[in-house]
Parts: sequence; structure tokens; C-alpha cells
Amino acid sequence: MSRPQCSRCLRPAAHCLCALIPRLDSRTRVLLLQHPSEVNHALNTARLAALGLNNAQLVVGEVFDDLPTLLNPPGYQARLLFPADDAQPLHAYGPDDQPLLLVVPDGTWRKARKLLHLNPLLAALPRVSLAEGGVSRYRLRKAPGPGALSTVEAIAQALQVLEAPTSFEPLLKPFEALIDGQIAAMGDEVFQKNHGGGHWE
Repeated sequence: MSRPQCSRCLRPAAHCLCALIPRLDSRTRVLLLQHPSEVNHALNTARLAALGLNNAQLVVGEVFDDLPTLLNPPGYQARLLFPADDAQPLHAYGPDDQPLLLVVPDGTWRKARKLLHLNPLLAALPRVSLAEGGVSRYRLRKAPGPGALSTVEAIAQALQVLEAPTSFEPLLKPFEALIDGQIAAMGDEVFQKNHGGGHWE
């Protein structure tokens, strides 16, 4: 028999995170393109980000037929948050800057690259990147390298830069509770053995 589930955060009802999810306004619009394999992942941080931001949209799929519409909301310029040699570092908005539509692929690195491959419009977007050296609070997965963050952390960090001095720290509250809950469920000994010092991709 399946456990009752919260229809909003998709967590088991006994571990619902909705009370911790903020409703933050942002000048930046965030478009999350989620690979279908992530939807039922226990740590669905893209959904937490989409729920916590009023100006955000989460779309699940591999090929997005309505991408031309999604990438062109009036008044925004689209940028892809994804590493590349020519990616421009994010910086705070100037007084006359047009706000960004920050497009964030959500999945493992391999799945995210597949989304770009299957959606040439996405791959053609100018890319932006976060500052080097961000430290993930995601203590449950090994990272492929330093500075690798979970989706919600990457979004919070990007908005923190773009919209300084506004704080987007509340976006990480449900994420941290989620991680703490997962660690508590596995027990400290198992966690230390498998994940001590590990980061995420």
C-alpha cells in the first residue's frame, strides 16, 4: 500500500515540506526544464525551487515543442544556466538592465546535456555561469567536482547575485530540512560511511 503523499511538494504526507517553502518575488523569471527521470526522485530540488518562487515555471519533458513560446516571455532576455567555455559570469542588474529569463535544465549532467542535444533552441541560448567555488550543502551525493550544486542551490545563488542585496536564502530552508530528514532516516553511521565529505553534481 502506498503512503499518502502531499500533492504540492510530492513528499510523503508525514514529511510534507510545504510549511517551509517560501513564496519569494524575483525580478528574474526562472524556467526549469526537468528531465522526466527526476520527477519521482526523493530529492526533487527543482520542484522546491519552482514552488518557492512566484516568478518560476517548471516544465517536465525531453523534447519541448512549445520552447519558442517558453523562451520568449515579453520583457525578458533568455539565458541558459549551464557551463560552457564562453559562459558569461552572472552579475547584479544595473538600473536599466532588462531582467533575465534564467533557463535551468534539471537532471544529472548526462541527462541535462541530452536535453540540450534534443532541443537545439535551448543549446543555442547564450550561457551564464555562477562564480567558481560555491560549496554545496547537498551531503547525499558525490560531486563530479568542487563547485557542483543542486538545482535549488544553483538558482538561489544565481538570484542572490542578480538581485543583490535581496536574500534568497529562504529558498534553501525546505532543501536543508529534506537533507536532514534523509540523513536521519539512514542513520548517522551509514551516512558517514557512504557520504562523509561528499558533494553533488
